[in-house]
Amino acid sequence: MLILGIETSCDETAAAVVKDGTTILSSVIASQIDVHHPYGGVVPELASRKHVQAIVPVVREALETADVQLDAIDGVAATQGPGLVGALLVGFSFAKALAFSMDKPWVGINHLKGHINSVFLEPDPPPFPFVALLVSGGHTAIYHVISHTDIELLGQTRDDAAGEAFDKVSKMLGLGYPGGKIINDMAAKGDPVKVVFKRPYLDKTQFDFSFSGIKTGVNRYIQTASLASTDRVADVAAGFQEAVVDVLSYKLLHAAKKKACTHAAIVGGVAANTRLRNKVMEEAAGKGVTVHIPALELCGDNAAMIAAVGFHYLCQGITSGLDSDVYSRSRP
Repeated sequence: MLILGIETSCDETAAAVVKDGTTILSSVIASQIDVHHPYGGVVPELASRKHVQAIVPVVREALETADVQLDAIDGVAATQGPGLVGALLVGFSFAKALAFSMDKPWVGINHLKGHINSVFLEPDPPPFPFVALLVSGGHTAIYHVISHTDIELLGQTRDDAAGEAFDKVSKMLGLGYPGGKIINDMAAKGDPVKVVFKRPYLDKTQFDFSFSGIKTGVNRYIQTASLASTDRVADVAAGFQEAVVDVLSYKLLHAAKKKACTHAAIVGGVAANTRLRNKVMEEAAGKGVTVHIPALELCGDNAAMIAAVGFHYLCQGITSGLDSDVYSRSRP
């Protein structure tokens, strides 16, 4: 079954053709980083306008790259939420109209389920059930994954997402946007022991997160310390990153133990962080837990993961109607 996936939840316009929920025939992403970079973050109105400009060329390129004619597509899947409403409406409305015009089934997809299913686009996916850490600029949560479409929320951030904290700390240090890769690279040059920040574990027996406090901690340190040298900035970046990674790693592996899972996954944009990947892999090895992390190109927002989930919904006969609408906040 060939599924056309469409993703426009934030600042990437993406389309992909995926076969049988596992084989990527094409995955095209039009990034807006250059548009939002001067503002230090995503500007929703600009994002929506860029999606309108990019959606047709991106879908056309996805079909051409896959060498698939539009009438060969068996179904359409599009991100329904959560995300920026204006951005979501572009891809969701386009998918709805396209499917209607072709008389093909279509389904709206939860963006978070898309990220979780990104590990099934890899050659060695985890068996069910497993636990997954979804960590990105807009979300930080741990799930017990029972099937492709059935997930149980175990805990989530009470305030800021980890990825947002990376962006804000990068801005505080004068390093620019987007902060994830910038902090990752700068931290590699620093010593996390020289500048130590408090680990925001909250209740170590539970799975909720909080990253607003560590942002405040970094800000206070910057106000009182001298950051005249690049080395000192690198040490702050390394200390901040280590504190966040320690909490993420601990909570994921604690969830695996509590749910008696021998497999765990890290998904979302922050899953591209080198220190997070290495830390979890190192600690999991001593606990008998196998860790699954998608390739870097599947960590960020993409349409292949949306098509993958769409395949499983459509196989179950689950479709969306013309009256379906987008949503900005997470749904179960």
